[in-house]
Amino acid sequence: MNTQDQPHVEKMNKNSRKKGNWKKQRSRQAGILKSMVVVSGAVAVLLFAVVLHRLYVNSHADADKENRGRVLLEGEGKIPRPKLDVDLLTVNEYSRPGTPLAKVKGVVIHYTANPGTGARANRNYFEGLKDSHVTKASSHFVIGLDGEIVQCIPSSEIAYASNERNQDTLAIECCIEDDTGRFNQRTYQSAVHLTAWLVEHFGLRTQDVIRHFDVTGKPCPKYFVDFPSAWEQFLSDVQDYLVSYGVF
Repeated sequence: MNTQDQPHVEKMNKNSRKKGNWKKQRSRQAGILKSMVVVSGAVAVLLFAVVLHRLYVNSHADADKENRGRVLLEGEGKIPRPKLDVDLLTVNEYSRPGTPLAKVKGVVIHYTANPGTGARANRNYFEGLKDSHVTKASSHFVIGLDGEIVQCIPSSEIAYASNERNQDTLAIECCIEDDTGRFNQRTYQSAVHLTAWLVEHFGLRTQDVIRHFDVTGKPCPKYFVDFPSAWEQFLSDVQDYLVSYGVF
């Protein structure tokens, strides 16, 4: 190599190194920018999901407040409104799907089949199904051993209680003391009162009150299936309650 050409070559090499360094720097900057775009996108998706979740929760919370208010006002009529402990289930696919009940055409009587448990315990069992996923079950009302009534689902929504009649009936679960399935006096009286009140409120007749047995053949409520005369007496007591208040 001519010694006069050496500075020129060194200059070219230096320029080449600068150009290579510039390309590497641009590549790193592009990589950083790409990473920032990906992270920003992920953050945006996460924030969007959080906003949607809050809107979903708030909408159901508002609906629950509206339903709770309407339930508490459902007392106008000749029959006095029963004392209800309104404790609505969380909306979920296992016990309260939130499906509208377009028209109430009947009332279905059930029994809990777990002797000695109260209304609150059975309501909490329904609530727990959203986590346990053991089965799909619920009821609009549960009547306890002391005659207390807990409302779990608004009368404007279906419950998972009466199979193909879920779409047009309200369900009442009644607690029992022993394996006979017979309601004690306090439970029985509350069942008569609540049933009559619902019959009046929704413009039904006593013949629109049925057993779960009448829908599926399941022995529920057990005592009223084992002793049909006891069921006829219950319907007669509901009718007498209605008549005593001048409904019929």
